[in-house]
This record gives sequence, C-alpha cells and structure tokens, in this order.
Amino acid sequence: MEAVLGPRALGRALLERQLLLGRADMTPLRAIEHLAGMQSQAPNAPYVGLWTRLAGFRPAELAQLMTERAVVRTHLMRNTVHLVTARDCLAVGDLFRALHAQRFASSPFAASLAGADLTELLATGRALLAEQPRTRAELGRRLGERWPGRDPASLAYAVTHLTPTVQVPPRGIWGAAGPAAFTTTEAWLGRAPEAGPAPDGLVLRYLAAYGPATVRDVQAWCGLTRLAEVAERLRPRLRAFRGPDGGELLDLPDAPRPDPDTPAPPRFLPEYDNVLLSHADRARIIPGRRRVPLPPGLGGTGGTVLIDGLWQATWKLTGGAAARPCGSSRSRGCPPGRPRRSPRKAPGCWPSPRPARAIFKSPAQPERPARKNPLGGPYWYSVKAARATTRRYFPGSPFNNIPEPVRHNEHYDLHDQVTHDRYGLGVVVGVEEEVAVLVDFGTQMERITSPYSKLTKL
Repeated sequence: MEAVLGPRALGRALLERQLLLGRADMTPLRAIEHLAGMQSQAPNAPYVGLWTRLAGFRPAELAQLMTERAVVRTHLMRNTVHLVTARDCLAVGDLFRALHAQRFASSPFAASLAGADLTELLATGRALLAEQPRTRAELGRRLGERWPGRDPASLAYAVTHLTPTVQVPPRGIWGAAGPAAFTTTEAWLGRAPEAGPAPDGLVLRYLAAYGPATVRDVQAWCGLTRLAEVAERLRPRLRAFRGPDGGELLDLPDAPRPDPDTPAPPRFLPEYDNVLLSHADRARIIPGRRRVPLPPGLGGTGGTVLIDGLWQATWKLTGGAAARPCGSSRSRGCPPGRPRRSPRKAPGCWPSPRPARAIFKSPAQPERPARKNPLGGPYWYSVKAARATTRRYFPGSPFNNIPEPVRHNEHYDLHDQVTHDRYGLGVVVGVEEEVAVLVDFGTQMERITSPYSKLTKL
C-alpha cells in the first residue's frame, strides 16, 4: 500500500531539497545546479535566494561565476529568464525551443511579421548577435535597415525568442547596472546547445529539487506538456506516494523526506523564487491559495517570508537607494537590509550605503507596529533602522556642495518592454526624445518623464 503524505510532510520535503531547512555548506555553482536553475526575471533575485540558502554566501561569488561564464541568464522554463549553469544551458536548452516558438507565435509580434521569411530573419539576427551583444532596441534598428517595412521591435523579439540566446553582464551583477543585452548561446559558451535531448533527465532533476510531485507539478514548473509518458517510462526508477487528495505523487526512492515535525526557521525569499512557483498545487508552501506577489524592478529589495515552512509575510526595503541584504555564516541570519556600521567588523554583511527601512507584513494584514499576533497565526512587523544623522561640515570644507552624480538617461524605443516601480509591467507606445515616454501598463496609460529613475527596460 502506498504511503500517504500530508501537506506538512510535503512542505518539509520541499524545504529540505530547496536548502531552506538549514543553510547549506555548498558552493553557489553546486547550489544552482542542485536547484535546477533559479528564477532570474528580476536580475538581483538569485543573490537573495542564495544568501538565504547558503552559509557564508558573498555576492562576489555569484558575480564571478557570471563574468567567467560558468552560469548564464537565459530564457528556459516557462519561457522566463532563469539563472542556470553553463552545462545545464547546453544540456537542456533545446528542450524549450518548441515552447518558446509557441509562445512567440501567439504574441502580437508574430502577427506583425506575417509573410516574412523567418529563416532569413533568424540567420541575419544570429549573425548580428554573434558579432557583439545587443539590446533588443539596437537589434531591432539594425534589422529594420534590412526589412524597412517591418516593426523593429517585432523583428528583434523574433530573433531573441526563436534563437538560443543569453543575457550578458553587467546585467545580473550585484551592484552594477546594464541593459538587457543578448548574444547567442554559441558565441558566449563556445558551442550550441545539444540537439534533441530527452526530457527524462529534466524530470528527475525536478523531483530531486521539488518532489514528491505530480506530473502536473512538473509541467507547471517547466512549461512543457505531455510528460505523463515520460513519467511512465521512468516509473521503474521512482517511488509512488499518495497525496492529501488521494492523487499519485512520484519521487526519487532515496530523496530526503524529513519528519513533518522538523522545525523550519524563518527564511527570507527574493521577489521571484521558484519554490513558490513550481507546483500546480502549492498548498505545501502557500496556505489559502493566495497569489504569489511578483513586484516589478531589478530585485533584491523585497520578497516573501516563510514562517514555519509557509509563506506568511512579505518584506521590502524602503528609504535606501541601494540597500543590501546582510549575511551570516551562521544558520540564523538577520533580515535583509539591516545596516552594519563597519564591514570590517561584520565580514558576513553586504554593507548598505545608507540605512534602509525594512517592512515585514502578513499578506492578509495591513502594515502594523511590530508585535506578535496574540491569537497565534501570522506575524507582522514594521522594523526601521536607526535614522541617519545629517553630517555637518565647516564652512570651508571641501565636502560642502558636493554635486549630484550625473545620471545617464536610458534610451527607449517604441514597443520596448519595461517595468515601473509603481505601475508594474508595460510597453512603450510613444517616445518624446530625451523628454518622456508614454507607457501602456494594461489598465492605464502613463507619461513617464526623464530621467526615468523608476523605469527599467527588460
């Protein structure tokens, strides 16, 4: 008779495999491979995700892996940007080409290219991206010279969706900034992804990082379909369980399944983390079928909080222009954004240039003063760091009247996809050169003026 696993047992198994029951003594490269990739739609999110999982993690470690091309940011699972090892990018990238083509075919960009010779377009686009990394706006302008009657944004999106590409640094480097610039996977990693890989290994990797799970769970994570036949083919290598609803769950026989009463410490997750997004039934980690918040921005300044293994609160940083989470080599960390006076005295920290305000609250409760719910249940906090004092200088001090740093405006083109810190995701529908852009955010249209401090090009 198959053993029955309740939500708490499933949750503890997920936390253990996601390195969230205790910080692991593991290198960032090994952790990314173990997790089968990390959501990186927000470029800084993986830094917080690794900080909360690994003992003694430093952001420079991941930045070095990116600059050395050991890990890459590329469109894979669910046609979203993921941070994966170079080896995984080459091994499984071809599995998702049909998914990417399907998603592109259903987009308005494909409709505007009706009748175009896509074979010639993709060959030209590949040559341009192999020559040097380019943003979609730059790629669209170059392709528009060859196809003057076509929408440049649609030409660029066709190439970046239908050709294996990666986004190159400095985008994705902690503390740095840069546009989303693409080059071909082959140009960046030295060879093209392997052709025609079987999905069997991908399913096994998923179960090792997210199981026990149903076939629908696997499909929700990767975006692929028709995986039931793959599961049947793998069945002799798997162990079956029954879930809370009586449905069949599949798992690796020797995978860890901790006791349901194993303590689970609080964990801070980034804005985008696959632990919340990778199951069709998320009851093992999200109570009440709540929707996962996916805020706009580059990441690293907010996210969700796990308490007793469940998503019970959210956190965000305010009041600091570039606040950094602080780390610790101990399994008990401190909340991201807590400032340290001296990085020499606290080598585990990511020093913040100015004090930041960290707010933690329950998704079901408004922001309230720091206290514990007297009836049990979710906690909510409002924690503010010490206010920075204004430094005074003598009248003749050379530090008086320090000029503000010059901000170089980003160039926007029609149809650029953008995200705004307040309005969310949108598309540029009008451009006033060096003055403003008009953005369609779906539910509203907004005119965003230069210098676009809250607007980011995707």
